[in-house]
Amino acid sequence: MSGARGREAAAAFEAYLGVRSRLPAAGFGRAWQSAESLAEIAGPFDLVLLDAYGVLNVGDSPIPGAAEAIAALRAAGKSVAVVSNSAAYPKRVMMQRYARLGFDFAPEEVVTSREALLAHLARAPRLRWGAMMNPGYGMEDFESIEVSFLGDDPAAYAEAEGFLLVGTDGWTETRQSMLQAALRAHPRPVVVGNPDIVAPRETGLSLEPGHFAHLLADAAGIAPVFLGKPFAEIYTLALNQLAPQLAPERVLMVGDTLHTDILGGRQMGFATSLVTGHGALVGLDPAEAIRRSGIVPDFVIRSIGTAPRRG
Repeated sequence: MSGARGREAAAAFEAYLGVRSRLPAAGFGRAWQSAESLAEIAGPFDLVLLDAYGVLNVGDSPIPGAAEAIAALRAAGKSVAVVSNSAAYPKRVMMQRYARLGFDFAPEEVVTSREALLAHLARAPRLRWGAMMNPGYGMEDFESIEVSFLGDDPAAYAEAEGFLLVGTDGWTETRQSMLQAALRAHPRPVVVGNPDIVAPRETGLSLEPGHFAHLLADAAGIAPVFLGKPFAEIYTLALNQLAPQLAPERVLMVGDTLHTDILGGRQMGFATSLVTGHGALVGLDPAEAIRRSGIVPDFVIRSIGTAPRRG
């Protein structure tokens, strides 16, 4: 692992520590159990929720053994689903990607923060929204909402009645500065479809909408509404869709990020497992990260695809 990736991971971790006051509260145990595989710890649980980036894939590359681990969970009678903060892509695109990467998820087994955002907007007052969003997908999924893309025209920032932070493709420092200035001049609602600060890609960690949302909160004094892990709406959406009567203690949340997957799962009452081999903590000491954050998973594994330990 390159020193550059380790420095990226360290900077991202410090960023998460710096915004802890904006994240949900939760209670934790004092210790965790190390395990060799997901199969080794899944026995007590009926539903296993999986983060995507850093658990199933890194960018557009599948993590070795992940598809086989999911097949083993299904064979053991477990329900399995993805809970992802990937808000930038329509559900159609997400399903195509998972199929291309070798995963066999059904549409109802994939719950994204984009869906949580759309559910929130369906309940919210109707506004003219300006969106940080890749125009390459047009207005797919947003047809019933008045949305314009935020580009390099200052008028779009002045005319919007609220702002949606959905995806960072094409986002620039100039656009961030215009959005910050618009909010300082006239505070308006900011709704964040992806609370992640970073996401693991093949070439390193990408900056995600959460990064820019926290910068806005610091610079413009606004309080963004976050929709996605670690906040409750996305988990509630997943449970309502998959297992509305299931007791929280029968759910296991598996992810690579302490401040999203583990914190979010724990505040819902789920058991949690931190994956350390491919995602946000690569290059860091997981035990030290757990100590410093105070966010304690129930289990720590390197990868969901690791072969079970044999005695």
